[in-house]
Amino acid sequence: MLEESSKKFLIITSETGGGHTSAAAAIADGLKRFGAADCLVNIARAIEESHYLAQKGADFYNYLLRHHQHLMKYYYWAIERFRPNESNLFYRITSRYVKQLFEKYCPQIVVSVHPMVQHFFARALRELGLLDRIPLVTVVTDPCYGFWRGWACDEVSLYLVATEEARQQLLDYDVPAEKIKICGIPIHPKFQFQSEDQKLAARAELGLEPERFTMFINAGWVGGGNIPRIFEQMVTHGEQLNTSQAIFLAGRNEKLLQQANDLARRAPFPTKVIGYTSAMEKLMGAADVMISKLGGLTTFEALASRLPIIADTITPPMPQESQTATLISRYKAGVLLERASDVVPVVRSLIHEPAHLVSMQTAASRLAIPDATKRIVDELMRKIEDRVAVPRQAAEPETAAITQ
Repeated sequence: MLEESSKKFLIITSETGGGHTSAAAAIADGLKRFGAADCLVNIARAIEESHYLAQKGADFYNYLLRHHQHLMKYYYWAIERFRPNESNLFYRITSRYVKQLFEKYCPQIVVSVHPMVQHFFARALRELGLLDRIPLVTVVTDPCYGFWRGWACDEVSLYLVATEEARQQLLDYDVPAEKIKICGIPIHPKFQFQSEDQKLAARAELGLEPERFTMFINAGWVGGGNIPRIFEQMVTHGEQLNTSQAIFLAGRNEKLLQQANDLARRAPFPTKVIGYTSAMEKLMGAADVMISKLGGLTTFEALASRLPIIADTITPPMPQESQTATLISRYKAGVLLERASDVVPVVRSLIHEPAHLVSMQTAASRLAIPDATKRIVDELMRKIEDRVAVPRQAAEPETAAITQ
């Protein structure tokens, strides 16, 4: 009975990198925390689950991200040029999956957090005659100008974006202004500033020395890119960092996990090596600085934690990430690392110049967008309340349309 009266959300995402999944989880948690007691939220990994060929495309993206980051620009170009997510072939191989999702979850609103999934959902809604009954809302997880054209989709009824720059990009993609609202980027409320006592406790919980300067070396969800090479430089010249300690996150890369453990045994500074974790906030909370590729969600999670970023720009960032790099550099919330060999001097300067570190922490806090997830939830609740307000008799054809 509760399920029949629930407000039903379907969040569609993909595990191409970790940011989209983090955004989906943050919104799901936010709906339960800030929405209503009767919210029923389901998350679908729509690319991986829809078809074998689509899954292989996602796997290829993650392979490039892990092993050949310098080739990502060509992947980006190919997607922009050929737009496979909008093709008839892509729709044919995914349409059955989409209709099965509708039958299984009977969503009252569909929320996209990925630029490659919304077009085939939109087409299915249009063909089923459900666009006026099941709104499609897109939460853009790229925070700055220069992101994928795939985010723009005519059937989307509402876009929730992080910044004015993101809004301008959608306008330049001919999205009507009245469809766009600036809310911030959806990060989980657990990412927040840690007091000094909380930071010391977080280190102790991880088995680290509470008083040591702590570096969080983040190879990301997929585990790879230039971060292993940067860590190797830190180990090789680690005598200059021997008053510090490190956390190395290898993500879902078992080979990297072993390699990092081997390197850590040679490091002149204590290093705790971790594989995949869902407790990223604890690692950020324990750190004084993060060394990482600039994913949109990861960046704003760090900013919310007031954690300065040494950003890997050794390989030029993809277009949707390049403006994020510019943002943190302009506001002095981080340092852009253009050569792996520069990492040790940069970290050493932060260790020996505490005032510089504090100024970067302050800058990070200015860039953070507080309560963004709550604002996103408020917009989603308004959207579903408008939809639920439709007289019950008007909803009857919906089931018939889905089961055709």
